[in-house]
Amino acid sequence: MKIEAGREEACVDKVLIVCGAGASSTFLALRLRRVARDRDLDLIVEAGTLPDVNERLAATSVLMVGPHLFAQFEELNRRAAAVGARAALLPDTVFGPEGAEIAADIVTGLLGAPRGPQNIAQG
Repeated sequence: MKIEAGREEACVDKVLIVCGAGASSTFLALRLRRVARDRDLDLIVEAGTLPDVNERLAATSVLMVGPHLFAQFEELNRRAAAVGARAALLPDTVFGPEGAEIAADIVTGLLGAPRGPQNIAQG
């Protein structure tokens, strides 16, 4: 929740997880939604592929990039910063048993950080 002009309003952040074909990001998004619900986080979590970034980045608060897209991360990070989003390169461990917890920790860390050039790469 955030307070604006003396009133409380819901603040929902959108997380976009991208990978090469969309399969691993889809599974991670499903698990991250559960963790977000358990932690009482107001998140909309979506999965996508690299081409999806063009259409969906402007409406995204946090861009999470699969580790196999390491070579593209610098450019994705710049693009995220340009629209005021935060970005993270996901570690390989994010696809393991505790991956959704790791991803949730990354998201909450990024949402507490300033927007723009301070984006981080995990790994």
